[in-house]
Amino acid sequence: MPPRQSFAQERAEEQSARSSAVPRHVAIIMDGNGRWAQERGLPRLAGHRAGTKNIRRVLKAFDGLGVRYVTIYAFSTENWTRPPEEVKGLWRLLGQVIGRESRALHKNNVRIRHIGRMDRLPPSLQKAIDQALELTKENTGITLTVALDYGGRAELVEAVRRLLQEGLRPGEVTEEAIAVRLHTGGLPDPDLIIRTGGEMRLSNFLIWQSAYAEYYASPVCWPDFDEAETAKAVEAYGRRQRKFGGLLHANGASAPESGGR
Repeated sequence: MPPRQSFAQERAEEQSARSSAVPRHVAIIMDGNGRWAQERGLPRLAGHRAGTKNIRRVLKAFDGLGVRYVTIYAFSTENWTRPPEEVKGLWRLLGQVIGRESRALHKNNVRIRHIGRMDRLPPSLQKAIDQALELTKENTGITLTVALDYGGRAELVEAVRRLLQEGLRPGEVTEEAIAVRLHTGGLPDPDLIIRTGGEMRLSNFLIWQSAYAEYYASPVCWPDFDEAETAKAVEAYGRRQRKFGGLLHANGASAPESGGR
């Protein structure tokens, strides 16, 4: 396993990436599978199946554009409230997809990570995930992180519990102390968050990590979010001026604000 970067190193890399027209880390809320299926008179699971087939296409497009990390929101802690048959169908589908796609992604030097709870997933799916992580752990290409049974609030609660269990004193509770105890420890914060399907909310996704992320909402449902849509999102990001709470100098660098926002 590659050595974990220090918090200072991660921050330095984020600072150097601020002027880049290409985001280093893109996170995606893959919304619209069900609507895509309903518009075609198909069952919702057919939309999820089409959505899983789109992941490799979009990952390849981002890789070609120079993105180094992609995180996809596959199943949230709130998705358990969906009809049981849909949830069971999703588990079967995801188990098949992870088993099949992990081998193909491994051949392309993709590293796979998982964030979220494992203990509530079906044993067969847990096994498929473990095998994918083990197979790709030494890969050095683009990193694909799959958020499965993941919720941002639950992640923060878990991090706070770990702080308490480890006996940290109040003065030792810093941003770094929290960040390294999140599921995403070792990953840079996302620069760009994309939500497909036309909705305009985060849905409990990476709520700590997205503090300074740029947001891009696409009306296109996830199964139809192709290479052209991927390029549009990155181009839109490149036109943004990221201030990180500061003011922009003439050279495009940010400086702290002296007053309010």
